Amino acid sequence: MATANTEAATETPAETAVAPTYVFLVRHGENDWVGSNRLAGRTPGVHLNAKGRDQADKLADLLQGQPIRAIYSSPMERCMETAQPLARRLEQIVEPEAGIVEIDYGAWQGGALKELSATPEWQMVQHYPSQFRFPDGETLHEAQMRAVTTINRRAQQHAGGAIALFSHGDIIRTSLAHYLGVPLDLFQRIIISTASVSVIGFFNNRPAVLAVNYLTALPNLEPKPPTTDDQKTSVTHV
Repeated sequence: MATANTEAATETPAETAVAPTYVFLVRHGENDWVGSNRLAGRTPGVHLNAKGRDQADKLADLLQGQPIRAIYSSPMERCMETAQPLARRLEQIVEPEAGIVEIDYGAWQGGALKELSATPEWQMVQHYPSQFRFPDGETLHEAQMRAVTTINRRAQQHAGGAIALFSHGDIIRTSLAHYLGVPLDLFQRIIISTASVSVIGFFNNRPAVLAVNYLTALPNLEPKPPTTDDQKTSVTHV
């Protein structure tokens, strides 16, 4: 006599959809050191010039419609000043965040690029930046890791929402290289202009780079649970 198979089929529970988190990475506006062929680094007292202040106002126009819950900034004046117009529009405060401060260029800080480019170390930082430590400063890998750690921590803190982080060109470039899977030695292929916006989305904690060096209009990124297709999309296809 045949025995009926009464074993219940086991179903794998579907992955619980979580609202995406968006991180806006904003480079500071123009200042008199930009284009001066000097390496500002962490030099104190570098403020936005007239063009930079205008860029900051336009950034506020661009971002004020986004569902930004919190604003963080490198403690450097040029970043804090770039963030202030948006903070006023959104009636928020700008919280200084040391994790996204400019790279510690050490003895190179304030130096003229013409003089620095004549040093033996210059070729190393141009061609093999992952192996280079700035004299008396930090390595690019150290800077990248502290920035990525900060981005991940703040994204988790504001899961399901959107945040803005105002930082510096090389910090944003090395961070994007990490999320794109680009080797650090090639990070200089990523262009980050002053007052530009780049966007990282975290979908069920999986990062995807949605915009790089955006200077015009942004799509409306209203936080909502991803669709089934979104969950299946590989980061490399975004």
